[in-house]
Amino acid sequence: MVYDPSPQRYESLPYRRAGRSGLQLPVISLGLWHNFGGVDRHENARAMVRAAFDGGITHFDLANNYGPPPGSAETTFGRLLREDLAPFRDELIISSKAGYTMWPGPYGDWGSRKYLIASCDASLKRLGLDYVDVFYHHRPDPNTPLEETMRALDQIVRSGRALYAAVSNYPAALLREAAGILRELGTPFVLNQPSYSMFNRWLEPDGLVGALRDEGVGGIVFSPLAQGMLSSKYLNGIPADSRAASATGFLKAEQVTPERIEQIRALNAIAQARGQTLAQLALAWVLRHPEITSALIGASRPEQITDAIGALKAGPITDDELARIEAILSPPSA
Repeated sequence: MVYDPSPQRYESLPYRRAGRSGLQLPVISLGLWHNFGGVDRHENARAMVRAAFDGGITHFDLANNYGPPPGSAETTFGRLLREDLAPFRDELIISSKAGYTMWPGPYGDWGSRKYLIASCDASLKRLGLDYVDVFYHHRPDPNTPLEETMRALDQIVRSGRALYAAVSNYPAALLREAAGILRELGTPFVLNQPSYSMFNRWLEPDGLVGALRDEGVGGIVFSPLAQGMLSSKYLNGIPADSRAASATGFLKAEQVTPERIEQIRALNAIAQARGQTLAQLALAWVLRHPEITSALIGASRPEQITDAIGALKAGPITDDELARIEAILSPPSA
């Protein structure tokens, strides 16, 4: 059956500019970190991508190592492009990254020129594309000179493999340094992708929001729902089908403490009073910063994407609500 996307797809989500660039992203973007690998059901992946595009999500975020196995999320998305989205390529922002382990040896990891360019070429083959819209260095490399890594991103853009350069997991000081190098090279540098949520606020004391504003770079935050803790899933403890109950994954059962569950319930009460789900409140909270261009969600079923698309429909979080949230997140010490 030929995919016919919703004609109202641009009516659901606002778009924000990435820093001072011409790139605009929907405030909610879909990440393919989990549930799009070779071990996952293709029809479910297809249903999620369709739900996203129907709801106005035009940005799909990948990396070379997403799967499992590594590379298979790009292969899955390449197939979905051929099956459903090829006629709409010019409406899409497709991003990929390199910087984590992808193959053995010294040129399958980190941030060398050799690794980044070879990885970008491999990603394009898996995706079946001539170019990606955004290509990221996935994490800082403590051993490769930053100028080498940035010059590799510059070559990737100048060669037509990508339209824009970006970085991920860069703290404020390193972001400023990277921005200076890319500005001197004349490379369009648009995004930094840090982790950020109510339960993970490292970028606030780091000064990253101010650095994004000063450098004219947009922020796109990943794990805004704290690996699912900021959803209704954990209101009554750890369910058997959750990430925390799994033997694999980043969220561990010991992180879901009684104190954390108490916070989740208190935040859920604020969300309900606003006419929102907890996930919608958590997304609206990270998006309260104008410097944050988009919140990057993961999903395991289409309904989660549809819920996230409604994150800003309840209106901005008020100063009183922000104060109540802050009291929950930072209770006074005994």
